[in-house]
Amino acid sequence: MKRRNFMTGTVAAIALMGANVALAEPMADAEAIVTKYANKVTAWDGPTAGPKAQEGKTIVVLAGDLKNGGILGVTTGVEEAAAAIGWEVKVIDGAGSIGGRTAAFGQAMALKPAGIIINGFDAVEQAPALEQAKAAGIPLVAWHAGPVIGPDEKTGLFANVSTDAMEVSKAAANWAFVDAKGKPGVVIFTDSTYAIAIAKADKMKAEIEALGGKVLEYVDTPISETSQRMPQLTTSLLQKYGDEWTHSLAINDLYFDFMGPSLAAAGKGGTDTPINVAAGDGSVSAYQRIRAGQFQKVTVAEPLNLQGWQLVDELNRALAGEKWSGYLSPLHVVTADNVEFDGGPKNSFDPNNGYRDEYKKIWGKM
Repeated sequence: MKRRNFMTGTVAAIALMGANVALAEPMADAEAIVTKYANKVTAWDGPTAGPKAQEGKTIVVLAGDLKNGGILGVTTGVEEAAAAIGWEVKVIDGAGSIGGRTAAFGQAMALKPAGIIINGFDAVEQAPALEQAKAAGIPLVAWHAGPVIGPDEKTGLFANVSTDAMEVSKAAANWAFVDAKGKPGVVIFTDSTYAIAIAKADKMKAEIEALGGKVLEYVDTPISETSQRMPQLTTSLLQKYGDEWTHSLAINDLYFDFMGPSLAAAGKGGTDTPINVAAGDGSVSAYQRIRAGQFQKVTVAEPLNLQGWQLVDELNRALAGEKWSGYLSPLHVVTADNVEFDGGPKNSFDPNNGYRDEYKKIWGKM
């Protein structure tokens, strides 16, 4: 009998050892991914050559919704870069609705600009207006206008600017896996209005499941309606999953802007589970929550201001008849440990890599 107990204990120990070994490799890989993207960004890896400034241009920024921190951050970068290159910028807000964006595109076309920047909404949504712009010879560049980075023949975009959205999603999912010590129970928030949002959410789901974690629910809810939907949705999910819900993964920080009161009402502290992790974009409110330890621990931030400069550079290349730069901007896993790096005191990921001067050199403005 004692021998049997010994053997049973030995088998159990071997099984546990095997489980630990099996977990060690994906855990090490996940930690390496997180570390890679949590480091400081100090080296410029973007373009160093291109056309001089095409002088005296007026351009239009079509903002999907200026209440979205990512869109607002990119718009600010465009305005800053346009001042450096010597262009005039007109910003038109689509106010978070298809009808609003359609009206905004009509206003843009009436202005007969030298170029148009589509900022933060799917280009295919405005297909008739895109055709009008192409017929008028107005070049189009974009930020997050679809899943394709760079030129998109389908929509006629000269360049769609973004970080690698799949790497953003991978970094967010791997952070949650590491933080949960290999056993995350995840709720994913996305918005099927946007192809890129679905692609990001699908990648997070696939990554969590491949690592051996569990996706409790895949929630499709409009990002433009988060203020109305997220409080009750948060309460419902807490009642449904309780402590099994360890982490939230969202395609944008905006989902977490309206979760805090519901979590607090349920007796949750700012760093209790569910722990909120955003796969983009690095909004001001996200930085503030991370710094304060209030219902968000991570945002995988994009360099929004830098991307605004890149949009102006890409549009300058289009106006000069040259090819797009091919530049893929960096991403950054922002946590309480590194929130003060690379622009963090200003509540943004603004790499300390000299990108402003690099673009000015290209344009002949230094």
